Amino acid sequence: MKVLPSIKSPRDLRLIKRELLPTLCEELREQIIQTASHNGGHLGSSLGAVEIITALHYVFNTPDDKIVFDTGHQAYAHKLLTGRQKEFTKVRTKGGISGFPKRYESEFDTFGVGHASTAISAALGMAIARDQQHSQDRVIAVVGDGCMTGGMAYEAMQNAGLLRTDLLVILNDNQMFISQRVGALGKALTKLLTTKYVQLAEEKATNFLQRFDELGNNAAKLAKRARSILFPGTLFEEMGFRYFGPVNGNDIDAMIDVLENVKNVKGPVILHVVTKKGKGYKPAEDSPTKFHGVGLFDVETGDSLGKSDRISFTQAFSKALLKLADKDEKINAITAAMPEGTGLDAFRDKYPARYFDVGIAEEHAATFAAGLAANGLKPVVALYSTFAQRCFDQILHDIALQNLPVVFALDRAGIVGEDGPTHHGVFDISFLREIPQLLIAAPADENELQHLLKTAFDAKAPFVLRYPRGAGFNVPMDDKPKALPVGKGIWLKKGKDVTILAIGNRVHPAEKAAELLAEKGIKAGVVNMRFVKPLDTNAIDEALKNSQYIVTVEDNVLAGGFGSSVAEYLVDKQAKFHLLRLGYPDEFVEHGKSALLYAQYDLDAQHQADKISNWMK
Repeated sequence: MKVLPSIKSPRDLRLIKRELLPTLCEELREQIIQTASHNGGHLGSSLGAVEIITALHYVFNTPDDKIVFDTGHQAYAHKLLTGRQKEFTKVRTKGGISGFPKRYESEFDTFGVGHASTAISAALGMAIARDQQHSQDRVIAVVGDGCMTGGMAYEAMQNAGLLRTDLLVILNDNQMFISQRVGALGKALTKLLTTKYVQLAEEKATNFLQRFDELGNNAAKLAKRARSILFPGTLFEEMGFRYFGPVNGNDIDAMIDVLENVKNVKGPVILHVVTKKGKGYKPAEDSPTKFHGVGLFDVETGDSLGKSDRISFTQAFSKALLKLADKDEKINAITAAMPEGTGLDAFRDKYPARYFDVGIAEEHAATFAAGLAANGLKPVVALYSTFAQRCFDQILHDIALQNLPVVFALDRAGIVGEDGPTHHGVFDISFLREIPQLLIAAPADENELQHLLKTAFDAKAPFVLRYPRGAGFNVPMDDKPKALPVGKGIWLKKGKDVTILAIGNRVHPAEKAAELLAEKGIKAGVVNMRFVKPLDTNAIDEALKNSQYIVTVEDNVLAGGFGSSVAEYLVDKQAKFHLLRLGYPDEFVEHGKSALLYAQYDLDAQHQADKISNWMK
């Protein structure tokens, strides 16, 4: 008889016999693997964190005690244990539950996440709120080790060390970052050091020594430092945390024992646990990077299913960058812990001395690139659009203000599909367009991307190149990248009734929309604008000569986006015009397949045509 179906909430979990927990963990993994094979998602991290999550809900009184996840990509077991087993089969699908913790989804999702290095800050805020409200609940932050490469995590830790409130941080080290030291000695020492008797003795000894003069204080410091030499937690100890670990995070019994011991330790505590990314599914264990985030796959073999044979925008960027770097040794590439996701793995393998992975530290990546550019190199910073939000100040202050030639390759610009609102890159045009001296371009397809990358390096100015996730439009690829005129679009079709000004990956659908409009007797022109900034005002003026009806189409929010820039120009020009802007309204776009979302917001060809024809009536 299966255990998981009987768990409707953590209250049920805490009632079952402890010897059943290993079986429960196996069932959780089975459900996660089966669902991810059909829906895609963050598989490897969730498999590795099963025992941690199960033990936390078993030991702590959730939801009164609060668990805060960092990034949230390891939280699938959490969803299954908190009353969402039925809904989990539709995770990441349109109308289904999110792949990340969401406050609106469950009282057990105490803080919404999706970006890295935020959990300690949020958990510390919750702990201080608890103190002020004289509550007795506990707060636990579950931090994936990669998140510890982000500076925000250390900002939070130093503040927590200063405030000294009760806070438990679980550092989930999946053997891809910090420590692999898990063995009999480590296990024995961790168990010993987390017992209340040892903690009490250590506290009494410290208090005793501090009664004396400077000699006593020095002795206390020396004792603390001697203890930290035996363990890999020196940094945490110096920041004011009590450090325990490492412990085997995939041993459910060990996790429960240690959590029972540390849950009543006063002040900030770090518990270092080591897990196996992809635990329990051999293909994921063997290829943890590949199975970090997956599309559809065959459970038996681990092979991907339904992949397009068309070149993706990411691949087009990767290949173009190599072509350019082959001829220019000044080109350097920077990523924030996403070499495979951004396509920089090929550059890394070929030019390791010119490749830099700075960890989850987008702010540092930008200013580091500014330093390279200030000393004569040609850096390209490859980020996901949604993570570029984190380095706005660095782009403005350290790069644009000094007019330094740093290229930003913003992958996943626009809708990204099933990962949802935390990952949709639909804001970059809006928050970057206001920055002086910054050029912004968006290729219509994979071939134009390689040419705009060449253009970006040749421009010798701060340059943002935004392009979407997924397969391109299967256009022929030119052999060599070539520079295109900055700030100039290209007419694809002339029309006397209306002109569609399209940007980025909405250009080809706009061409198709024009064909559909022609079937309705409406002659529509189409311009591939290429550049958001500088705006091709000559193309707009020419469009007005054909018709006063102008339509803008973009894979971005309407507020402050490409359409807004066209509207500003038309108003300032005091032109006579009728303007329809197609993009995303003032709301967060939920998760779902990209094709469904484009249709929902009138951005695919058919809905563009319908919207335009109805508007013109």
